[in-house]
Amino acid sequence: MKDLNRMVEYENLSDVNAPFINEMVPAFEKMAKRGWFILGEQVREFEQKFAEYLGVKHCIGVASGLDALILSLRAFNFTPGDEVIVPSNTYIATILSILHCGLKPVLVEPDIAAYNIDPSKIEAAITFRSKAIMIVHLYGKHCNMNPIMELKEKYNLKLIEDCAQSHGALYNGKPSGTFGEFGAFSFYPTKNLGALGDAGAVVTNDDELALIIRRYRNYGSDVKYYNEIIGYNSRLDEIQAGFLNIKLPHLDRLVAHKRVLAAMYLDQLSNKYILPVIEDGYYDAYHIFAIRHPERDRLKKYLLDNGVKTEIHYPVAPHRQKAMQSILDSHEYPIADEIHKTELSLPISFGHGVEDIQRVIDVMNRFE
Repeated sequence: MKDLNRMVEYENLSDVNAPFINEMVPAFEKMAKRGWFILGEQVREFEQKFAEYLGVKHCIGVASGLDALILSLRAFNFTPGDEVIVPSNTYIATILSILHCGLKPVLVEPDIAAYNIDPSKIEAAITFRSKAIMIVHLYGKHCNMNPIMELKEKYNLKLIEDCAQSHGALYNGKPSGTFGEFGAFSFYPTKNLGALGDAGAVVTNDDELALIIRRYRNYGSDVKYYNEIIGYNSRLDEIQAGFLNIKLPHLDRLVAHKRVLAAMYLDQLSNKYILPVIEDGYYDAYHIFAIRHPERDRLKKYLLDNGVKTEIHYPVAPHRQKAMQSILDSHEYPIADEIHKTELSLPISFGHGVEDIQRVIDVMNRFE
């Protein structure tokens, strides 16, 4: 039985991975003894199984979620200065991928309730330089795809899905990462499907694009020492792939567990908090359980003083970042500012039990 007086961590990765350790240790020993550490059987197995899980033709393992986004953009061979539409409240990595490819991020505000890009605001941002939309399924909630797909077709735009936070999320029964030309996944340790280090993947149904990504990740090479294009060194680590192979069969169970915890918050938290929106047709994966409150910082301190750790995703909007001041346009993004000023992420992980979440709820409902 857990100590009810102990701190409720925001997330303890030791607890999250504890159910898999007895499989991971012998798997690591087997891989170490085999002595094949780059693009081996574990990577091939994971690529096949994750593609099957999503129902896509190709999965290409890469080194990180950021690399998955960069290589996806590189595959289109856009002209420097071409524009990519992206939500104004995303994590900085999404925007970095655009900049690293010599492209221009065009920020579009999110829906204040769902936190994802607002489809009704995308069309006004499209210009003759627009080449792609990079959507982000933030916090584990799928974007509103029907109007986005209509705009994609109307303006002949490429669509890249940033799925770093949406493992297991569905839109009308269809998984994230399966709508656009590319789905880009991160397997950073805190993700619903997390490795024990950095890892990522690109998924696609296009045979030619898959070939290009495979070349890009491996120095631009199909055959060792023969380079077809100017590539990168961005390969999914064999050991991390082995760990992901162990955890992938449990992904649906992990997401279901988080949905049980989310239901507790949704049912019991006071109406003083702005809670995640629930919509028909969306199966939310709750990578993050994001609430909002006008006194977010005071609430965060109160919770810490009462034995509950939380996080903020994210404290600074992209257009407010020092690194972006001479790069992004000078427009105001009040919805992004409001979200970044009021958002607070509550504990919700595979390592938490219902007793942990009940403690959080009880403490939060006493906040004045």
